[in-house]
This record gives sequence, structure tokens and C-alpha cells, in this order.
Amino acid sequence: MRRLASELAFLGNLVKMNLASAMEYRAGFISQVLGMLINNGIYFLFWLIYFDRFAEIRGYRINEIYLLFAVVAAGYGLAYALCGNAARLPALIAEGRLDYYLALPRPVLPHVLMTHCQVSTIGDISFGIVAYLFTGRFSPLDILLFGIACILVAIIMVAFATLFGTLAFHFGSAQQIASQAQNAIVTFALYPAGLFQGWVKFVLLTLIPAAFVGAVPVELITTHSAGALVRLATFALAIALVATLSFYSGLRRYESGSALNVNL
Repeated sequence: MRRLASELAFLGNLVKMNLASAMEYRAGFISQVLGMLINNGIYFLFWLIYFDRFAEIRGYRINEIYLLFAVVAAGYGLAYALCGNAARLPALIAEGRLDYYLALPRPVLPHVLMTHCQVSTIGDISFGIVAYLFTGRFSPLDILLFGIACILVAIIMVAFATLFGTLAFHFGSAQQIASQAQNAIVTFALYPAGLFQGWVKFVLLTLIPAAFVGAVPVELITTHSAGALVRLATFALAIALVATLSFYSGLRRYESGSALNVNL
């Protein structure tokens, strides 16, 4: 327990240092956050225009769309604000830049993932909170489930990015496929689940688990379903375990890039 507490304190200090470093240049920090807020708002305009003409789409009304965007945006922002290196993992592996982390007496994977913060994703978190305010779901249970859903979505996104990032251990360059996979899970998650049927729906529950990032969290919050919570939590833990095993398995194949001096 003492060792666990020490590691958690270390990771907490990493987060503080990342945020302090990001806020050192206030103008750049604010511009990135506002830029992401505006970007998300423009994307959301499509749905506002649609629901101005139609009442619903496959069981989703405007409030469910607000909730969908809230969960996906907040979960995505939380994922990459805390574990920004998840998106950069293929490059770190291919360039031999894991040397720095291997030289330190800390768990390699969480140290790698949490050393970098994507500043713009704080704008995603802000957008998610603002979108949630429009849902009208302010009961203590709704707020609690929203928080739990965002945390589980963040875990899924980090694990998914890590899993594709570990392909670099085997293929050398995996930046392109990892980036496409990360974009795909967010893109498909922002559409109502009822739009997809058959084999497409199967893919969105397995290979590109977008349903667990968007549809299942929305179901959890709107229905207070214990089954939805169990499915979401089980999948989050399962993909996190698979990603961790894939990383440490691939680490055996890792070839040093002698990049220790770069990080110092």
C-alpha cells in the first residue's frame, strides 16, 4: 500500500507539473483552449440545424445529443489532458525515446502516458461541461453517473490509443494507423447508435469500440441502468488490461534509440 501511495503521488505530481508548464504561457494556453471550444461548437452546429427541422433521429432528441457530446468531449479531454502521450506513443517507440523512462525506477507505461498534457483538450473538458448543463440532468445520481461515465470513457480512449500505439513495437512505424484509429473512435461515437445496424454495429462494439464511448454512457445516464454500468466498466477494465499486456509484451522487442541525452 505504501508503494502504491508513492506511485499515485508521483503521477499526481506529473499532472501538476504538466498543467503548470502549460499555463506558463498564458496567452498560448487560453488561445488553445478557446480554439478547441470554438471547434467543437462549430461541429455541434450541424445537429442544432438538424433538430431545428426534425424532432428526433432514431430515438435521440436534442437533449440526448447534448449528453452524447458532453460525455464524448469530456471523456476525450480528460484522457489526453492526463495521458497526452497516448497519442504520441507510436513516435516515442519508433524513435527509441523510451530510454528515458526505462532508466527510472517507476512503472514505465503510466510514466510514459502521463508525462505530456495536450493543452487543447482542456477546451474539450470545458465544452463537455457546458454541453452537460444544457441536458437539464442535475439530480445527484445523474451528475454522479455523468462523472463515472466520463472517467470510464477516458480509460477506454487512453487504452485504445495505447493498444494501437504498441503496433510500433512490431511494425516500426504505426503513427498513421494509430492516428486514424483515434479519429475513428471519436467520429463514430458522436452519432446516435441507432444509425448503425448489422456488421457496422458489431464493429463499433469491438474493433472500433465507439459505442462504449458514446451510446452506452448515454444509455447509462438516461436510464440509470445497472447493466449499462456493468458493461461499460467491464469493457473499460478489459481494454485497459489488454493494452497494458500489449505494451509490456512489445517492450521486450524494443530497441534503444540512445535518446537519453535528448530527454535530459
